[in-house]
Amino acid sequence: MANATANSTSSQSIAARLLDGLREPLALAIMAIVVMLAVGELLSPGFARGDQIMRLLTVAALLGIAAAGQNLVILAGGEGIDLSIGAMISFGAVIAGNVMNGNDAAIAQAIFAATSVTFLIGLVNGIGVTVVRIPPLVMTLGMMTVIQGGLVVFSQGIPSGNAAPSLMQFINQPALFGLPGILFAWAALTVVMIFVLRRTAFGFAIYAIGANPRAARLVGLPVGVIRTLVFALSGALGGLTGVLVIGYTGNSFISVGDQYMLPTIIAVVIGGTSLAGGTGGYIGTVAGAIALVLLQSLLITLHLESWGRQLIFGGTLLLLLTLYGRQRALRA
Repeated sequence: MANATANSTSSQSIAARLLDGLREPLALAIMAIVVMLAVGELLSPGFARGDQIMRLLTVAALLGIAAAGQNLVILAGGEGIDLSIGAMISFGAVIAGNVMNGNDAAIAQAIFAATSVTFLIGLVNGIGVTVVRIPPLVMTLGMMTVIQGGLVVFSQGIPSGNAAPSLMQFINQPALFGLPGILFAWAALTVVMIFVLRRTAFGFAIYAIGANPRAARLVGLPVGVIRTLVFALSGALGGLTGVLVIGYTGNSFISVGDQYMLPTIIAVVIGGTSLAGGTGGYIGTVAGAIALVLLQSLLITLHLESWGRQLIFGGTLLLLLTLYGRQRALRA
């Protein structure tokens, strides 16, 4: 009798742990990916075909790389959100396109130029937030407007610059194991992000500052420097995404990055990172980016207009915040 009771208690404990695991944002994101693939295949046979999944993963990689910078800013807390990320991507794409201009030999210079300039712009964002004490939303929204205005003046509304053929091949064509090169780049970035956040003093400082900046100051952490640096890194990753985006599209235009602003935030939140900072990680953001791209593809399959997709994206963000975004922040 005692053994039966013990077995029953053990089974209930295992079931409870499984249920708790399924409530985690990462588990929910993975479940959503599986469900959307199944639904998409039912609605449109071939939706989950291998080449189609590779195409979706390529698009998800672009979003995921941009969201890495957003992830760092949000983790560092202080109501940090980088609304200038889309403009950074556009700026990076325009810079890269004009530096490369179809020349393979100029790819490295294009990457350096785009990431350096956007790193410096992100640094200005960080200084504005930490030194001048401008709220992050206001600072990055203002910077977005400045960048967009500068791009209009520079380009006169005419697309300029072209991607190098080798870059386009790296982004769009199968390489090792039939996977495009950008997926290996995304995997490498994922490893770097996990290592930095979980195994370095810089990563520990980001979590500590995001969770409790006052306590972080008391133990001697340079809160202002760390927050400034994450904005700078967000800018650099936005510029890198711009380089990759022009490799995906072939040429640049001044609004190419606008579509990434809201999705980068949603991907981070889907993955379980609290908008209040201090909790979360990049693995969840990777799953969030894939889930979001799948959702967008599914909505396109349903022939939903662009305004409808934006409405669903905004509603998804609000729903996620209601379900666990603020709750996780309060528990932290």
